[in-house]
Amino acid sequence: MSLVRIGCALILTVSTSSVSAWVVPAPGISKHVHAKQQQQQQQQQQQNRQLLSLSMTSDKAPRHDVGGGNPLAQLPADQRERVEKFMEHQNSMPKIGFPVDVRSLVQYNHGFAVMSTNSKSMPGYPGGSVVGFAPDEDGRPIFVFSGMSSHTVDILADPRCSVTIADKNFKGAADGRVNLMGTCQRLKDEQDIAKAKEIYLQKHPGAFWIDFGDFFFYRMEIEAIRFVGGFARAGTVTPEEYREATPDPIMAFGPAIAQHMNEDHMSATIAIAESIVPGLAGGGYVKEAIISRVDSLGMDVKITRDPANDDRLPGQPKQFKVRLPFPSPVKERKDVKVAIMEMTNTAAAASQEASN
Repeated sequence: MSLVRIGCALILTVSTSSVSAWVVPAPGISKHVHAKQQQQQQQQQQQNRQLLSLSMTSDKAPRHDVGGGNPLAQLPADQRERVEKFMEHQNSMPKIGFPVDVRSLVQYNHGFAVMSTNSKSMPGYPGGSVVGFAPDEDGRPIFVFSGMSSHTVDILADPRCSVTIADKNFKGAADGRVNLMGTCQRLKDEQDIAKAKEIYLQKHPGAFWIDFGDFFFYRMEIEAIRFVGGFARAGTVTPEEYREATPDPIMAFGPAIAQHMNEDHMSATIAIAESIVPGLAGGGYVKEAIISRVDSLGMDVKITRDPANDDRLPGQPKQFKVRLPFPSPVKERKDVKVAIMEMTNTAAAASQEASN
């Protein structure tokens, strides 16, 4: 039996809830978006349960075409039970939702992206450039372009373009990225230019060239958004949802918290993951647990498993991500510390009870 087939089914089934990302409003999200999310959440949860049931019992479940029937049905009963519990648990984990996820990715990015334009010099071909940007209060990218740059020439001829922005800590396909599509126009109003300059310098304080005579400010009006949050987690966000969402406040300093935990307290992260996620505890199955993201509702953790243990969760790749929820939503940095301490103490108590 192909472990690749089981792995694809496991990854995709865990992600069936990710189309809506189990939308739970984070602090600061507008009341309008909050109400809309609450209205849709019950319907989406019902759809998720149906998809989860379908994925476990039917060959029609959404998954990559890797051949054969339903791979979970081919597992021994004990292995199937472990896999099902793992998937059900991870499907129920709260996430901040696609609109907030995208706004946060753009807001807390290092300020560089790949812009694709319609080439003027090579009609019919796309041009690509690495450009600096800074998002304004509505999340629209602001640029400073030289009149001599090829992408500037392209935009002046055809303002349609896209910008691909990767997560600040992007390392591969498991990490988030977003593609913003729309039109880019030069700013000409003096007040707009002054505001754009202020915003751009906050993100790029060393950008001395913005005062050069042949550099001008441009702003992108977003018309479509495509988001990939990792393996089997992809979807679209409307420009209205994007504009009305507020960047998750915890993600502004989440990388610093993750770095501290990864460097000094990985054993605690392993214990928390083993105590929370079904199928991970015991036997030294989890060899490493790296926190890759911290937001107001929890943490994403990259697990490195025992490479010799293919029976615990059949088909699971050597490295995979799990979601660890906070006991309750957090709003400030100190709240994150309290939450992690509570999770650590709970994990320690569970470990002690299991050893008795």
